[in-house]
Amino acid sequence: MSNDVAAGRRAFLKAGGLAVAFSWLGPARSALALVDPHRQAGDMLAAAADGAPVFAPNAFVRIDADGAIRLVMPMVEMGQSIYTGSCMLLAEELDVGLDQIRVEHAPPSDALYGMKILKAQITGGSTSTRSTFTELRQAGAVARSLLVAAAAARWKVTPDSCTVERGVIHHRASGRRLRYAQVAVAAGKLPDPGDVKLKDASAFRLIGKPMARLDAHDKVRGATRFGIDVEVPGMRVATVKACPTFGGRLVNVDDQAARAVPGVIDILRIDNAVAVVATHFWAAKRGLEALEIEWEHGVNAALTTKDLRGALAASQARGHAIVGHDTGSRPVGDRAEATYRLPMLAHATMEPLNATVHVTSSGCEIWAGTQVPTRVVANAAKITGLPVEKITLHAQYLGGGFGRRLETDYVDQAVAFARLVAYPLKIVWTREEDIRHDIVRPMYHDVVSAVVDKQGYPVWFGDRICSATVLGRWRPGGMRKNGLDGDAIECAADLPYAIPHMKVEWVRHDMPAGLLVGWWRGVGALHNLFVVESFFDELAHRAKADPVAWRRAMLHDNPRTLAVLERAAAKMGWGSPLPARVGRGVAVGEPFGSKVCAMVEVEVGAQGDIRLRRAVIAVDCGIAVNPGSIEAQLQGGLLFGLSAALFNEITIEQGAIQQGNFNDYRMMRMNETPLVDVLIVDSAEAPGGIGEVGTAIAAPALCNAIHAATGIRLRELPVRREVLALDRRASADGHATGDNLREHTA
Repeated sequence: MSNDVAAGRRAFLKAGGLAVAFSWLGPARSALALVDPHRQAGDMLAAAADGAPVFAPNAFVRIDADGAIRLVMPMVEMGQSIYTGSCMLLAEELDVGLDQIRVEHAPPSDALYGMKILKAQITGGSTSTRSTFTELRQAGAVARSLLVAAAAARWKVTPDSCTVERGVIHHRASGRRLRYAQVAVAAGKLPDPGDVKLKDASAFRLIGKPMARLDAHDKVRGATRFGIDVEVPGMRVATVKACPTFGGRLVNVDDQAARAVPGVIDILRIDNAVAVVATHFWAAKRGLEALEIEWEHGVNAALTTKDLRGALAASQARGHAIVGHDTGSRPVGDRAEATYRLPMLAHATMEPLNATVHVTSSGCEIWAGTQVPTRVVANAAKITGLPVEKITLHAQYLGGGFGRRLETDYVDQAVAFARLVAYPLKIVWTREEDIRHDIVRPMYHDVVSAVVDKQGYPVWFGDRICSATVLGRWRPGGMRKNGLDGDAIECAADLPYAIPHMKVEWVRHDMPAGLLVGWWRGVGALHNLFVVESFFDELAHRAKADPVAWRRAMLHDNPRTLAVLERAAAKMGWGSPLPARVGRGVAVGEPFGSKVCAMVEVEVGAQGDIRLRRAVIAVDCGIAVNPGSIEAQLQGGLLFGLSAALFNEITIEQGAIQQGNFNDYRMMRMNETPLVDVLIVDSAEAPGGIGEVGTAIAAPALCNAIHAATGIRLRELPVRREVLALDRRASADGHATGDNLREHTA
């Protein structure tokens, strides 16, 4: 795939004065349709702004006069390999090779490129393939149908007598052939074909085959342009510092020393931040360090993590609970209970936040990597006072998202500063600024309980979850009518196990004003799988049962999830002897529409140090579009989740985040990573999500392995080595305990 993913020239323009090089016949579909493979009301305008290709049968397929085939991508690429997977879907039904398709970023448009699951043009929640598996194939089939029909009409034969290979239409009986480009103009004048027949899975040439990533070559040689690489004529570079406390504001700046730094051009101020503009980043950074800044720290100036934890625990105990799942009633019997706590997390993407913006009286251009292009445009219009059609977004590759670029704050800040100058302004946040002003993953406080039968299997399960709500801030309309945040109970309210009675409820606890919480890779499943699978492991040990055998018995009515458990156990060699202080852990779940089992083998040293010996992850994600990408995503996701469980925590003192870089918010290093075996179960089911599955299942498998090695049950993250040392068996704050659950007879 060429690296010149053309982003800048595709902005939506006014219809007046545009010349259209192809005809549009037949009724257009509703402009509110999402990822529709047929023609929609906005297609004509979008294609005209996209170079007016000779053939554009829908919002996704373009064939230019020179025969080039383009896929207009509704999702963004941030390392998850969605560009390759989407090209495979399109190429499969269009009957072309992957090497024949060039990918380009779609313009901002919920109407044309909105994901059917998320109801907007959003890349996240492991929804990309699930949202477009059928639609992108249909888009290719619609295009192929029109192109073949045009060739058949020229030859005066029936379309079903023609075949296609690599974009060449053949009429075998007469030996005639035409390239797609030769019939593209005529095909563009034909009416929409309506419903089209898709290939049976047995006929797939691409889907299900491991394919090399289309963007790998350019990324390896450093040719791929991310947002941080953007250069615009006349551009100046800035870096920023915002008030360190939540909700604080800027009072005064002494910039005399900063202006004396060679290369510094200007000092810009907005309500809660200051930016130093220079000819290059290093000069801007040195200038920023030379500023003397006075802040008003606001009402959160004394806020601490201890305060937040205490308030969360109080809400969990006494707050109003909203029931998310309630089946039957809790029976009288042997009851066990445990409390789990999880910390706030930062995203720490490899590419620090950045945006380049040029604001003029007549328009605003933005160059940025974002998971929410339409939100970026809407916010820029509000900040500048310009109409939406005057905002042009040039979408860039993302050097990691993990949910951080589902927010627009960094682009909003860049637009606010760019309004103050006449030149294009590129703002790059330092790593410290990025982490200390992250929109963090919420902290959680759960009390879980179960009533078990004589064999130790739960006949009732309860989970009372307390957390802030991301959805309530990010999309309030997505909350359920009773006020429930469905993400908060995901993978807790819909267990894979056969448990006759359950009650899962959620207590909303809002953070102090200014402390915003956001989506983090794995979202609700990440938290709930740790709690549920750790607790169920406790129940298995309480029953003196093997954790795999215990789960196997609980999955007797769930063959797909049972199959991934069996595959992982066989590969891991579950049950084979292990040395002292070496243990294996298992976790099972059904996040994002996939079925997954992870197993981790760890060795815990005498000082509590942890060595990850190996890991196995088995998945049934339905039809595996690109097994190579699935393997990479599961390996990377599992390591991402293990790294967070071992090391990551955001803490607050004096109203500010304490962590700032990889020295105190550290990542797993290459020498610490285990061998990860990935097993993909063959399946004909509809695709499930993959990008967040490995991350969501990692922590419980790890902590269950630590328990197997040490007998110490971890109910709080991150893992702290001091509680695992041979001379330490308990933590005063309840971070780790032995295997004793609180037991009741109710």
